[in-house]
Amino acid sequence: MVHRGVVRAVGAVGAVLALLTGCSSGGAASSGGAAPPPTAAGSTVSASAAASAEQTPAVPPLGLVPLPAQLRRTGGAGYPVTAATPVRARGGAAATAVAMDLTALLRPSLGFALPVEGAGSAATGIVLELDPKAGTGPEGYRLESGPTGVVITAGTGAGLYHGVQTLRQLLPPKGPGTVPAVSIADRPRYGYRSGGLDVARHFFPVPVVKRYIDLLAQYKFNYLRLHLSDDQGWRIAVPGLPRLTGIGASTQVGGGAGGYYTDAQYRELVAYAAARYITVVPEVDLPGHANAALTAYPDLGCAGDAPVHPYTGTDVGFSRVCTTEESTYTFVDQVVAALAAMTPGRYIGIGGDEAQTLSAPAYAAFMARASAIVREHGKLPLAWDEAAAAGKGGPALLGVWHPALQQPAGLNDRIVTAVKDGARLVMEPADQAYLDQKYDDSTRLGLHWAGYLSVEKSYSWDPDTYLDGLPAGAVTGIEAPMWSETMHSERDLDSMLLPRLPGLAEIGWTPQQERYWDEYQQRLADQARYWDAQGLAYTKADGVPWTK
Repeated sequence: MVHRGVVRAVGAVGAVLALLTGCSSGGAASSGGAAPPPTAAGSTVSASAAASAEQTPAVPPLGLVPLPAQLRRTGGAGYPVTAATPVRARGGAAATAVAMDLTALLRPSLGFALPVEGAGSAATGIVLELDPKAGTGPEGYRLESGPTGVVITAGTGAGLYHGVQTLRQLLPPKGPGTVPAVSIADRPRYGYRSGGLDVARHFFPVPVVKRYIDLLAQYKFNYLRLHLSDDQGWRIAVPGLPRLTGIGASTQVGGGAGGYYTDAQYRELVAYAAARYITVVPEVDLPGHANAALTAYPDLGCAGDAPVHPYTGTDVGFSRVCTTEESTYTFVDQVVAALAAMTPGRYIGIGGDEAQTLSAPAYAAFMARASAIVREHGKLPLAWDEAAAAGKGGPALLGVWHPALQQPAGLNDRIVTAVKDGARLVMEPADQAYLDQKYDDSTRLGLHWAGYLSVEKSYSWDPDTYLDGLPAGAVTGIEAPMWSETMHSERDLDSMLLPRLPGLAEIGWTPQQERYWDEYQQRLADQARYWDAQGLAYTKADGVPWTK
């Protein structure tokens, strides 16, 4: 894959490094080209262009990830945060809730809890202002800091929460510090920014999933797709179908006890995510990847199919439910109804990948009917890119996962047609976004069927131009999937998610024209200070200038 859009002018590289690292612009790595014209001091410009103002070495680093859409240093003293710094919430209960979240998030690093006070009229301290007329968009925010305080303004609670994540990175990872004097105006590039977690191949209990949600929130993701069923396990309780969890959940890759989420546990995860402005998208994988369901209810198979046994391997494409039997659609309806009742979000995933034992017409008919069932329950269907074959009645969102060089014949054209018929795309191609793929040939965990995925490669692509012939607006967002064939623990997850997850967060958040590997790698390396403080078991992958 060619690294699209990553060539940077020498002057721009040096300018951004000056802003982000506090160094002068001379001596930055060159990739050729001319420097952009200087910008007048005090104007509001893009994050990279704003860096053209000269900085002194005394200026502390600003290793923000994702890079804000607009960022400038306003000069002068910053705001020192101490035990007496008040957090003031204005605008109602949502602002108060974010204020409480801020104090909880900062307490481990500060060593003390900041006091939360009433709104009042004072401009000192940290002010979180919820103003529906702020003009910041559904998830955007403004952050202004100076010697008397920090003010974060947003039109929604989500925007305030994202602003808080930026504020966390403006403070040191350990101990009190000073918020530098900056002006930030920020909003995301895409409205759908998802992390995927496969709990079917290996089951992860509620605390591990919550930890992953926290990491997604830290980098401004707003969706979590939970892969709840596959050949190796069924992980969600469904009323009236007790064998799904009594039998279907009883194993995982390599053997072991497996596991599942009860109704109460799943709702707990949904609520935990929602408090962090993340929407859970449950996914059950059909009509293939269905062996666990078939072990529980063999009648879902077709007459004459081979007997089904619990499966603990990692091969794909061998299982199927019978798409010609009405009982199959009764099952789909029962499962979707249960998920819809437990899930306040708009989307339900119905799989659709690697159904290799079905004919093309049978597959397309199943995906169209399954999509209709999801809509009947008031939700929008999400499926993998093969489901573009379902036609106009197919999924509302298609997850593009096939590497561009490994696409089945005609898939690109079918995806373009689906977009013209109203579908939108979540870009997550395996050769750019699958975080279970090995960094290189020395990586202990992971797979490499899509090729090795270095930190630079995972960052250096443009979702809008990955496929040929996409109409403008076709891409609604990105996803960073984590498949768990080789993942057994939260430390395993950490080592494969970090340091690549923040790069995918930036792809989803930051304008494409503001993203350059030459300066991103410096900001990424700075994030290690926070991961060390959080006890995250990240990988010091090649290509990143780690400081220790």
